[in-house]
Order: sequence, then C-alpha cells, then structure tokens
Amino acid sequence: MVEEEIKSRVMGIDISNDRTTYAIVGLRGDIIAEETFVTTDYPDINNFVAYLSEKMVELMEANGGFMSVRSVGISCPSASFLSGSIVNATNLPWKGVIPLAAMLRDRLGMAVAVANDAHVSALGEYNYGMAHGMEDFVVISLGVGLGSCFFSRGKGHKGYNGFAGEFGHVCLIDHGRKCGCGKEGCIEAYCAAKGIVQTAKELMAESDTPSVMRELDKLSPRTIAACCEQGDALAIETYRRTGYLLGIGLANYASVVDPQAIILTGGISHAGKWLTNPMKQSFDEHVFPNSRGKIRIIVSSLSDHEREVLGAAALAWSVPEYSLFK
Repeated sequence: MVEEEIKSRVMGIDISNDRTTYAIVGLRGDIIAEETFVTTDYPDINNFVAYLSEKMVELMEANGGFMSVRSVGISCPSASFLSGSIVNATNLPWKGVIPLAAMLRDRLGMAVAVANDAHVSALGEYNYGMAHGMEDFVVISLGVGLGSCFFSRGKGHKGYNGFAGEFGHVCLIDHGRKCGCGKEGCIEAYCAAKGIVQTAKELMAESDTPSVMRELDKLSPRTIAACCEQGDALAIETYRRTGYLLGIGLANYASVVDPQAIILTGGISHAGKWLTNPMKQSFDEHVFPNSRGKIRIIVSSLSDHEREVLGAAALAWSVPEYSLFK
C-alpha cells in the first residue's frame, strides 16, 4: 500500500497586542507567504475569529490551496496549550476565557494548537534561533508584558494548567506598583514597557535635572533608550534601575532552574548596554554562587516577528493531523 503524500506546510499565527500575523510555513522553516492586520480592530472575539479564518483561507488558496496545509499553530499572550484557550489576558481586548483553538478548528476543519507567546518564542529559539542545540535554557520576552518559558532536557515546561513561566507576575517588591493582573509589586510593573515609562516619569518628578525626555511627545522604552545614547542622565538612570530589578528576577529564576543560558527577546531587549550592563551586574550579585559565571545571558538574533511565526509553525507540527475533509 502506498501512503498519501505527507503535507509539507503549516500555518503559523502570532497574535500580539497590536497586530496579528498569519503565515504559511514550509518544512524547513521557510515563510512562503504572510499577511498582517491590526488586532484591536476586532474588539469582539467572534468578529476577530471570523475575519482571521477568512483571511487564512484566502492566503492558503492563493498559495497552493487549502488542502496543502496540515495544521495551525497560534502564539498568544495568556494562552494555555493544554486547554487551547486564552485565559484572562491582561493586554488583549478580549476578557475571560476564550476557547480559541476550538473556535478556529470548528471554522477551518483542521488541527489547531494554541500556546502562550513566551512558550512559542522558546520553540522558535529552540528550532531556529540562539537555543538551537541547547537542552536546558530560559527564554524571557520583554515587551508590553513580560513572559518566559524554560526548557529542561529539550522539553518546554508547561506546568499542570499550562501557565508555567509567568515570570512577569512574580512579586518582586512587597506592596509595590499595581500590575495589570491585579496584584502589587510584579516584576512586569517595573521591567515591561509601562513600568519603564513609569520609572522615567517618577525620576523626572523627583528632580529638576535637565532631561531630553521632558521634551518628548511620547515616552516609550525605545525613545528612552535613544535618550541614553545622547548621554541623558535620567534616561540612563531609568534603565539602570530597570536592569537592576530585572537582574534580581533573573537571578532568582536561574537559581531555581539552573539553565545553560538565558535568552532575552522582545523590543526592550534591544536597549543595549543601558539595560544589559546593570542587569548582568545585578544578576551576578544575586544568583546562587555555584551558578555565578556559568550561565550565559544573550540577546536573540531572530527578529521578534520571525521568531513568533516560526515558533507557531513548530507548534503546529507538534499536534496530530486532523481534517474534516478526508
């Protein structure tokens, strides 16, 4: 008996706070075709799923046909691979529990897997990036939120309910800043985008020190880093404080899981020495002594967009094939 030809394509989808990217990806990680739309244009989840399904089918039909795609993998904040749902997402327009995998599977008639964006980032790094060839590593996502995933012996740890790695919601400062998750003192409230901007505003309010930041129409981690490049003392202090706290958090993480490397991803990871120098110094001061000097901290060489799409494609290959049309 001659078996049917194995499908050689999957669909990788990255749902972020501002945009949704969907792409057809080949066996070797080649991105065959991709398109993007604004996530927040669809505040109703049913409209979002309907539009995404329609655009996915159009892309597949224009590039080899619907039947050429095996399965779908989706990267999304606050998602659980075990349930296939988005659960109480802090930074997305849809609240509560969203059974996204089931909703898309019902519309498309093919296998759909959904996982936390940090877990998918780690898959992308493991298969195509800085973690290629590593068995024990941590991937930290520094952006609007702050997430993580750690691999142990070549397997990503998901946890009992699928929410392992919520590094951003580890309490760093007792009774500290209010976090979007509802708790106080989370590391995300200090080291993710809004937290960095808040630190900059607090520093400007505390002194009359001249700062280029005072003249900016909009503060962001990127513009604050640009001010650092101009020698702005308050901007440099903003990232020094951020790096110091992030270093403590990473040291605690590393002391528990003992990774070979910690890989930093996300827009904030590109702040350069202004973030990484104080972070590494703080890390060395706080990490378990037996681990000091043995754990590499590196910034990913993959673009955030590329990593998420390729990680989602790797996730798609990991689930059993299913089709209503066989």
